[in-house]
Amino acid sequence: IFANLVLADEINRATPKTQSALLEAMQERTVTVGTQTRPLPNPFFVLATQNPIELEGTYPLPEAQLDRFFFKVLVPFPGEQDLLEIARRTTGESTPQLKPVADAATVLHAQRVAREVPIAEHVLGYAARLITATHPDRTQFDGVKRYVRWGASPRGMQTLILAGKVRALLEGRYNVAFDDLNAVAAPALRHRIFLQFEAEADGIAADKIISDILEQTPKEPGRE
Repeated sequence: IFANLVLADEINRATPKTQSALLEAMQERTVTVGTQTRPLPNPFFVLATQNPIELEGTYPLPEAQLDRFFFKVLVPFPGEQDLLEIARRTTGESTPQLKPVADAATVLHAQRVAREVPIAEHVLGYAARLITATHPDRTQFDGVKRYVRWGASPRGMQTLILAGKVRALLEGRYNVAFDDLNAVAAPALRHRIFLQFEAEADGIAADKIISDILEQTPKEPGRE
């Protein structure tokens, strides 16, 4: 685990005890063995994959661990051109050549720059309303009250804002807009919204809940 980038392939096949070992590392950036605590290198990232189809012999990730992942990205089945590229790279004799695009110092600098992007109070308030709307005991939306068990945590708010800042930079702007928050809401929140069994029975996914919240939440307080 002492690396800048750790890949946990099919993490839901690891036992709960093994999964829990990542909790401290992902939040505190340290590893404790006995009475010794050692810092992890900086930057430190954990990427994890799950197979959404094959569930036999898997262990669902606990909510506390899911909340520590910045994004949950859904990878669709590759298109025809992507399939062709996969075939070319994996069925021939050539060896893929990897070229570094950044070093650790560059990544850390990019993180610092992203945090410096300003966000106006009214945009910050919109982010807070989005997070509050995911909670069935605090929302005005019937779909959330009916289908959601737990809403997003304060860490979800942090992710929404930081991801919005990164998107603003990628779009060539140095301020966060409403559209930035809307664009990153699904990957930032889909693994932080926990649904009732009724939602699965009715074919309702977290992305549908998020889409409805984005559509119905006013940009300014008191406006519909």
